Amino acid sequence: MENLLLQNIVNIVHESAKFMDTRSFDVEQKNGYSNIVTSSDIAVQNFLCEKLSSLLPGSGFMCEEKDLWDSTKEFSWIIDPIDGTTNYSRGLDQCAICVGLKHFNDITHGVVYLPATVEMYTAEKGKGAYCNGKRIHVSGRDFQDSIMCTALSNYHKEYAEICSDIIKETFMQCNDIRRFGACAPELCYLAAGRCELYFEYQLSMWDYAAASLIVQEAGGVIANLDGQALTFDKHYGILAANNQDNMDRLVAIVNKYRH
Repeated sequence: MENLLLQNIVNIVHESAKFMDTRSFDVEQKNGYSNIVTSSDIAVQNFLCEKLSSLLPGSGFMCEEKDLWDSTKEFSWIIDPIDGTTNYSRGLDQCAICVGLKHFNDITHGVVYLPATVEMYTAEKGKGAYCNGKRIHVSGRDFQDSIMCTALSNYHKEYAEICSDIIKETFMQCNDIRRFGACAPELCYLAAGRCELYFEYQLSMWDYAAASLIVQEAGGVIANLDGQALTFDKHYGILAANNQDNMDRLVAIVNKYRH
């Protein structure tokens, strides 16, 4: 049963999606064509910050847009207003509004909403993970039968070769590869049992903060590239798997090429 705080977060996130329901938005480059921001990103983030601050007065914010960064508070909201902005700008469904609530160093609440597919993924620490109110769980597939979601580090193309090597070796050992172009939806798909592995070489914490709790509460594991527990104070690569055995095997492949 979702508590009142989580339900309030869900309601705010759901309401914020109205700013994505438009055919008219501006697009600006932040760092070339591979890293853009739309006016919808800004509108969603502004709405979320205003409404969420009223839930926890004095809380901090760590957001993708407008350089909002205050992790010194006991509670901090980690927000990606639109994860998968390029997908959104081109009318592709894999994009999501992501809100994670951090208490000191732990994510206690995670909400990831995909407006195009009307999927609301939620988790509260210790209380399981849900999609549209229905409990979800990772699959029990082994490595050979796993599908891995991944990418070629689009913002850091200097890592393309190492990513390609890792993806190729994993592909030779697993079932298949998928690349949907947005971290949070892919991690939620893993939590829901649609895929079993995840690898991306360089990410920001707002990409994975909310979804990381959803993965864990669905019975999966998520870690940095060394296989260690996540922290939410810097940007780095992420691995996730449906179980520890598959995670250990993925860590071994990744670090064969990293080192």
